[in-house]
Amino acid sequence: MTALGGQDELEAQFAQWRDYVRRRPELRQSDADELEDHLRGSVDELIAVGLRADEAFLVAVKRMGSLDDLSREFAREHSERLWKQLVLTGETGGEVANARSRRDLLVMVICAAGAVVSIKVPALFGLNFDEDAAFYAPNFSLFALPWLAGFLAWRRQVRPQLIGVLLALFALGAVAANIYPLAEDSQSVVLTAIHLPIALWLVVGLAYVADDWRSSRRRMDFIRFTGECFVYFVLIALGGGVLTAFVVGTFQAIGIEPETFISQWLLPCGVVAAVVVAGWLVEAKQSVVENIAPVLTRLFTPLFTAVLLAFLVALGWTSATIDVGRETLILFDLLLVVVLGLLLYSLSARDPLATPGLFDKLQFALVVSALAIDVLVLLEITGRITEYGATPNKAAALGENVILLANLAWSAWLVLGFVRRRTPFATLERWQTGYLPVYAAWAWIVVLVFPPLFSYL
Repeated sequence: MTALGGQDELEAQFAQWRDYVRRRPELRQSDADELEDHLRGSVDELIAVGLRADEAFLVAVKRMGSLDDLSREFAREHSERLWKQLVLTGETGGEVANARSRRDLLVMVICAAGAVVSIKVPALFGLNFDEDAAFYAPNFSLFALPWLAGFLAWRRQVRPQLIGVLLALFALGAVAANIYPLAEDSQSVVLTAIHLPIALWLVVGLAYVADDWRSSRRRMDFIRFTGECFVYFVLIALGGGVLTAFVVGTFQAIGIEPETFISQWLLPCGVVAAVVVAGWLVEAKQSVVENIAPVLTRLFTPLFTAVLLAFLVALGWTSATIDVGRETLILFDLLLVVVLGLLLYSLSARDPLATPGLFDKLQFALVVSALAIDVLVLLEITGRITEYGATPNKAAALGENVILLANLAWSAWLVLGFVRRRTPFATLERWQTGYLPVYAAWAWIVVLVFPPLFSYL
């Protein structure tokens, strides 16, 4: 029984290692198989000389060297592969893969067209983007995210029960965005416009993980998908900006003013369609963007660390207080979210077998700096609420900063333990992926409970 248990544990280690290797963009399936055969041979040799299975596995992996080095070696040998991944349909994937790519492309086009039609339907009832911001602001995410979730659900072939859950949650979001009698200048309109996309994006996450919603690995994959989708969306937006500039310049040159077309058609339709297209691109070309993830993380982590430390030094030097107006609260919350995003994205791109280094210490400094700023903002918000009473904006900011405080505080502790080699990397990863439902729950509370709680202020 012991030998069988050891063999099962060894196969589980091989499965985990194989799953990680297959994520490497430079490696084909045949490359991964070749590496695994080599690894298994080394493990067998070490077991034959008296090592236990787990010891043999660790020693064999260590002997193979860094996967980054192996990947770079394969990239140098087969440099054309990365370029071929940029083609929509390649010749190396086989007929089955090409047929699947064409089906994905067709379904994506249908979903993107559905998003475009959805955002223009309110115009049939006399609504437009210039005069009805109170309607479009909280509802905007409902025009795009259900179609992205639909594409992912189709691609994952999710069960009918999960489709029913997705439809129910999107319907709940539509009700929450429209059922309350909110004035155009209501704080709840702004809060719903900010928090409903967060809640619905995590509904998209349910479609992404499909039947593996309890899996920490699949949740981390969704975090990676989120970051890569953002990268693609920004790239599409930049191209769309150039296109818009050409439309304005060329049509004005012949005496036609295209502002109405741009504001009522090009921009809104382009944005909702770009959300679906970005998700499709990540699914189709995710291995290419995985190369961008470590670069972006390593570029912006030291920059944000320097900015946060400079802010704390300036705050202490001037003895100033933080102005907690609505714009300031949103700014600081976005700053903390970006810091958390850098941490999450670095986790998703990190080699779990690599030892802690200088970059991990830099991340610890970043998290601690953000934690200090979060505490200062919380003290200011609490003081203002005690002195002037609660408003929807301040109450929402208070809750969000408490949630971020808990995450950042425990993250700082885990990162410190990891840097000191007392906490395994998997513990930090599980903490972040397990915290995602907390964000979803708070976003739904703000959207559903806050408007009546504060008398639709």
